[in-house]
Amino acid sequence: MVAPYTIRVCFEDGAARTIDFQPILAGELDGALRDVELFNRVRIDPDVRTLVWPNGADFNPATLHDWPEYEGEMRQIARRSECL
Repeated sequence: MVAPYTIRVCFEDGAARTIDFQPILAGELDGALRDVELFNRVRIDPDVRTLVWPNGADFNPATLHDWPEYEGEMRQIARRSECL
């Protein structure tokens, strides 16, 4: 953890991303992660090698790797989820 809701993710190819998840935490599954205690229970799944939480939330490792390309889209999806 770098800060609340912010994780530095390092990849096998040497790439690293510092991702602030707070702006994208919306919807039934990901929205539950706004509970900082639940968010802080993140771990790396040894089989699929990505971030996972006890409530079943996870993120595609390719999306995390290429976060700058997906961040805007993820924020838009979160905003739409909040309106439902």
